[in-house]
Amino acid sequence: MSTDNSAGRAAKARRILTAAVAGFLLSNAPGTFAQEDTDATALPLDELRTFADVFNQIRVGYVEEVDDSTLLEYAIKGMLSGLDPHSVYLERDAYEDLQTSTSGEFSGLGLEVGMENGFLKVISPIDGSPATDAGIQSGDVILKLDGTAIRGMSLNKAVEKMRGPKGSEIVVSIGRPGEQEPFDVTLVRDTIRVASVRERWLEPGFGYLRISQFQQKTGDDVKTSIEKLMAEQPLKGLVLDLRNNPGGVLGASVDVAGLFMDSGNVVYTEGRLNNAAQNYGAAAGDITDGTPLVILINRGSASASEIVAGALQDHARAVVMGTQSFGKGSVQTVLPISESRAVKLTTARYFTPNGRSIQAEGIKPDIVVERAKVETFDESGRVSEKDLAGHLDNTSAQEAVEAEASKGLISRDNQLYEALILLKGINIINPRMPTSLPEGQQTASVDDDGIEP
Repeated sequence: MSTDNSAGRAAKARRILTAAVAGFLLSNAPGTFAQEDTDATALPLDELRTFADVFNQIRVGYVEEVDDSTLLEYAIKGMLSGLDPHSVYLERDAYEDLQTSTSGEFSGLGLEVGMENGFLKVISPIDGSPATDAGIQSGDVILKLDGTAIRGMSLNKAVEKMRGPKGSEIVVSIGRPGEQEPFDVTLVRDTIRVASVRERWLEPGFGYLRISQFQQKTGDDVKTSIEKLMAEQPLKGLVLDLRNNPGGVLGASVDVAGLFMDSGNVVYTEGRLNNAAQNYGAAAGDITDGTPLVILINRGSASASEIVAGALQDHARAVVMGTQSFGKGSVQTVLPISESRAVKLTTARYFTPNGRSIQAEGIKPDIVVERAKVETFDESGRVSEKDLAGHLDNTSAQEAVEAEASKGLISRDNQLYEALILLKGINIINPRMPTSLPEGQQTASVDDDGIEP
């Protein structure tokens, strides 16, 4: 008798839960996309009954009591994590982190990460962060956090575990391609302030622009940096460094690419929904007036970085150099569910102006230059003309100034060195005639500090 009553209660609970889930799927919740002509008969009722059965078995038989709302949240997280590595359910902390990261300041270790085969993979460390200082690299796999295995842990849970008070320590176990054994790195949590754009001179006339992340104001910051360089001295060539840039705001990538284009398409997107098909064109105009441009990318260059590199490559506006990029060619739309929760859902793929899909392929450089350790030979002991007694002095010190400016660059950053050499070669074949500086304006001093991407 009791068995029949139990079975009856379970069947009734299943019918109620199935109806509730079906009703939820048919409703048009605020902030979500409503599909046209939704048909109740199209719902997979058998699978909904299975879901209701599993839900009921867990709620009555699991070793510890779990409330219904928590179980439903677990179901939502599992549903999204099964789609792709970038679709996630954002709870309060994760939603706030997403909002603050686009504005340029947040707390943590300074890692852009994603899930791959159940493990946490480093897309890119952020410049100036504890992760960068500790030598964590793009492509590293995080196996454990403070001794807790990552495998089976959700992305949100892993990110939450990496968060903590400023100054607190966390031990990160790393697996690195090429290394036989995992190793531990102790990181100290800190407030991450992302300086989106930095600029400096490599040599007189040859500028360097580093974008570490695409934030809401990155387009304006890049414009300001370029104008600053051009005001200091004539610009004969520019290196745009997008290495280890994990991406960010789509609109910012369109703004940056547009600064180097007079017109044309930057990127377009395609998806199932009507509003997912969008074309984004250049509107700013080329503020450098066609100055030779080299873009540096590597495996840590993803998303918005690939949009900029792909657009300028397709328009033959820049030479792309380095190694193949990450290959994230999908667009995520943040759909608020409430004031404190949202769904980040992949809604479209993006394509370069020539129709190339970057998804899982990445941008292939025009010139492949692997990051390498280069050791130069010391020839200071060899005798030259200037060592001879009574030699004639050179009337121009320009070559000596340029040689001193780039001294040591080849050993610090061989990819950046190759980019500079290419720009100088372009200027030899097709010399630019930039406008002169305003009368009385001094040429800026050269900053020889190395920048590690």
